[in-house]
Amino acid sequence: MAGDGHSKFAFVFPGQGSQAVGMGKDLFETYTAAREVFEEADDALGFKLSEMCFAGDEADLQMTANTQPAILTTSIAAYRAMKAEGLQVTTSFAAGHSLGEYSALVAAGVLDFADAVRTVRRRGTYMQEAVPAGVGAMAAILGSDLATIESACSEAAQDQVCSPANINSRSQIVIAGNSEAIDRACEILKEKGAKRAIKLNVSAPFHCALMMPAQERLADDLKSLNYGSFEFPVVQNVDAQANSEPATVADALTWQVSSPVCWLQSIEFLSGMGVTTVIEIGAGKVLSGLVRQIDREIVCLNVENSESLRNTLETL
Repeated sequence: MAGDGHSKFAFVFPGQGSQAVGMGKDLFETYTAAREVFEEADDALGFKLSEMCFAGDEADLQMTANTQPAILTTSIAAYRAMKAEGLQVTTSFAAGHSLGEYSALVAAGVLDFADAVRTVRRRGTYMQEAVPAGVGAMAAILGSDLATIESACSEAAQDQVCSPANINSRSQIVIAGNSEAIDRACEILKEKGAKRAIKLNVSAPFHCALMMPAQERLADDLKSLNYGSFEFPVVQNVDAQANSEPATVADALTWQVSSPVCWLQSIEFLSGMGVTTVIEIGAGKVLSGLVRQIDREIVCLNVENSESLRNTLETL
């Protein structure tokens, strides 16, 4: 596959999801490159993130201020282990789902890893503090199209916030906003024929206007960072376009906080650019499932532990 001269490769990096204690432990124990990433994260944060990931309390790890650096660290540990084991492909693009965009930017050489892990910990704190517990909610809508969902959100808002947050595929879209408005939208969408409308167990209503306080706080942090040159373009969440301009990264990451994640459009962009193989790097295979929903022609591989790393390198 790697040597046929026709394949275009993209790395994709997961964002926040339901992650179990133990993620990254196998990589840490197997690969020096992965172990160094976890050690760098521990040093950058000033506490043992590695211990929390491998043997911590599930409730602590599910707090978004901990989840975000944990997922970023696991993704970069997997990426660097894969590179150290001799990955021989030319990367055309990278993309990340929400938080995963930071992983993509680290992989592309734009963000320093230590800067990124400190920034996403603050990002998680700001998001958690932006909305009091119980005020916001998110729901996954299955089997309804974007236009119908946008219309239902407008109808349900009633001077509250209610809008698409994660446009994951044509038939899986997550909405976010005030809890009552989300409840109203779920009922409207069921009446309009949605297969399912499922309230999600999340710590905050991400990627909607309720996140503006977090966005404003994060903007100052992002402006203070140094951004390197892109080794390969990164497809942005906010507009599903490939970015190679370091000067625009801070703005894109700032707007990402309150804007919907355009994942469907990002994969359609990659497909349109001729990407034939996607390698999901980090905990889980959620993005691979979404890619298959969007374009069944794209080959999906993943790297989340030593076994999947070996399998992917053998395939390539």
